Amino acid sequence: MQYTRLGRAGARVSRLALGTMNFGPVIDEEASRAILDRAVDAGIDFIDTADVYGGGRWGDHPGQSEEILGRWMKDRGNRDDLIVATKVFGAMGPRSNDRGLSAVHIRASVDASLRRLGTDHLDLYQMHHIDRDVPLDETLSAFVTLREQGKITYLGSSNFAGWHLARVHEIAAASGYPAPVTEQSLYNLTERTVELEVVPAAEQYGMGLLPWSPLASGQLGGVLQKTDRSRSSLDALGDRRPAIERYEEFCAELGIRPGVVAIAWLLHQPTVTAPVIGPRTIDQLDSAVEALDVTLDADTLAELDRIWPGPGGTAPEAYAW
Repeated sequence: MQYTRLGRAGARVSRLALGTMNFGPVIDEEASRAILDRAVDAGIDFIDTADVYGGGRWGDHPGQSEEILGRWMKDRGNRDDLIVATKVFGAMGPRSNDRGLSAVHIRASVDASLRRLGTDHLDLYQMHHIDRDVPLDETLSAFVTLREQGKITYLGSSNFAGWHLARVHEIAAASGYPAPVTEQSLYNLTERTVELEVVPAAEQYGMGLLPWSPLASGQLGGVLQKTDRSRSSLDALGDRRPAIERYEEFCAELGIRPGVVAIAWLLHQPTVTAPVIGPRTIDQLDSAVEALDVTLDADTLAELDRIWPGPGGTAPEAYAW
């Protein structure tokens, strides 16, 4: 396993983060534990979850993924060996204060996550989405309190725009508050919009990027090669199908599986700390780990850019002079 710093923070983490979104609603607890066991055996020590995983769009039991992770850590007795990250923002109940980034919801949510995870602190607590209805200084002040109480170590953001990152860092600098050390964004070969402003902002502020959906919901995982693919799944590829065909052909020329290439490409991006992988099987986990040993040369990276062109660089040069 390879390790790197968590953004500009002093803590070091594995170059792959194990995402637990599927734990509970997609795979049962036994399968989830098997993946966790295999991940730590491979050297992965960075585990990412969220309070809402298992509920809402992820199922009907919010907090389920945190609970599974908490029971596994208790049984393994390995909490201190891990960097545990979770998130706050999504709806966790029917009341008006059961969601968002108000000080009221943050205070309640951190205690609930700590109970579900069976721990007394979070290594990384992430704002799961920008809250346009709550002043950022209120949100940051609430996180300061949590850090003073020893409940969190580092603050992170997720799904923020570039200007949100700039705003939160400027408020933090002016107020003496700790600023986020990571940003978790949708980022993969097919989805490169973050290169316009989020990536440059993260680089400017020394933030580590944690790409989620590194395989574009499986579209970069060799979808055309799978014998069990359905007609509806192929139809869902839409206009991307020609690019996916060329991509899979190119991966075959390289002699590397498409999913491995997709994760290796992210690992070659300078602001990326760790792609957040969400395996549903041991084989998918092992495939992701293979990417750590793959080096993509300049010609290979250039061909991937031709197949999956990004926005053309950073803003405003990508769309203006």
